[in-house]
Amino acid sequence: MSDHPTPLPPGFSARGKPRKTAVAAWIGSALEYYDFFIYGTAAALVFGEVFFPSSNPATGTLLALSTFGVGYAARPLGAILLGHVGDRFGRKKVLVFTLLLMGASTFLVGCLPSYETAGLFAPIALVVLRLLQGLSAAGEQASANSMSLEHAPADRRAFFTSWTLSGTQAGQLIATAAFLPVAALPEEDLLSWGWRIPFLASVVMVVVGYLIRRKIEETPVFEDEAKAGNVVKLPLAVLVRDHWADVLRVICAALIASVSTIFTVWALNYAVNTIELDRTPMLWVGVAANIIAVATIPLWGNLADRFGRKPVFLTGSLGCAVLIFPYLWSISVGNWALIFTLGIVMFGLVYQAANAVWPSFYGEMFSARVRLSGMAIGTQIGFAVSGFLPTIAVAITGDAKGAWLGVAIFTALMCLVNATAVLTGRETYKVETENLGLKVVPAKAPAGVSD
Repeated sequence: MSDHPTPLPPGFSARGKPRKTAVAAWIGSALEYYDFFIYGTAAALVFGEVFFPSSNPATGTLLALSTFGVGYAARPLGAILLGHVGDRFGRKKVLVFTLLLMGASTFLVGCLPSYETAGLFAPIALVVLRLLQGLSAAGEQASANSMSLEHAPADRRAFFTSWTLSGTQAGQLIATAAFLPVAALPEEDLLSWGWRIPFLASVVMVVVGYLIRRKIEETPVFEDEAKAGNVVKLPLAVLVRDHWADVLRVICAALIASVSTIFTVWALNYAVNTIELDRTPMLWVGVAANIIAVATIPLWGNLADRFGRKPVFLTGSLGCAVLIFPYLWSISVGNWALIFTLGIVMFGLVYQAANAVWPSFYGEMFSARVRLSGMAIGTQIGFAVSGFLPTIAVAITGDAKGAWLGVAIFTALMCLVNATAVLTGRETYKVETENLGLKVVPAKAPAGVSD
């Protein structure tokens, strides 16, 4: 059975608007992931005391990091629901909805009372709002990546889709930077009102993001699918029937996100609460690494368009498997020069090779009829596992100063699983856009026309 009952016209991607879409995806992703990442920083620094003060410090930290992981647990469900909407009714609807849902839930986190004021209601409400954040994030990247890929010229798909992830890293950068002045407050002010400021400020960013995203045009790929009668009523059924192996491959490949969650959450908690390093310099490590990441992601995307997805992706995967050891060790000995150097090299440069390529590599595995569902479900299951790794690490190692080695080994194993999945995938950088996800002989991609 052909995946496309009615052939699509060749060269349809030339009608796309790659620059406008990439810029809109960058800005929207930066705004949305600012919301998502400030939660991780707050969970590592203050949520244990604000929402779980009756517990001992180690248990409070474990519970706070568990609420961070809850956001990832909600992602597979969000991927199924929003993937269906995106493949059935269009990519743009998902982009606008996810932005509004993320913004509302983040703002409400900043309004929550503490455990001391409201008792169990406070941590329960925190978990509910984190679940809503996870549902939003599940559709955000897949829809933004699908939009960018389907608007891009066929020979520049990795470059233009990489801008979505560059925006994600910018959001992480802004989120970390937002906590720098807050973290410098006296402890009492930080725990009472200071931590709320980055959450409440998100309302401004949501308004900006909405004004940008509502002007994005639907992709020519989806419009052609609709005109040809190829839009399916149940994308999930087609995905399971025709693309189950690629979904499994994406799940395993998405475990590369373990590097991000360990770097962003576990290492910060370990440095501040176990090694007792000053939190402000540790936050600056994240800021510096993300500044480099925002600049290097499009460069890696360019290389993937020139030499292929797999070589660039594997550079990031295997490089992180090695570098995670000296980075976490440098924290354990409190060597600031090494912490900054290795943090920037590992996360700002090497990790971004994989981060830049996965939007195109995963999206190109699927046909347009199920692309958003395939990307969303595959990535979000893998990300859900990665999101709980900081919690698992704390549960297994506790607050021991030697915990870094076990965490480094586990993270490296996740990188190796990712690398194996990438090696088994098809190389797609020379496949024409209209033939992605089909059983065809790859051909050299035509040069597209940008806007």
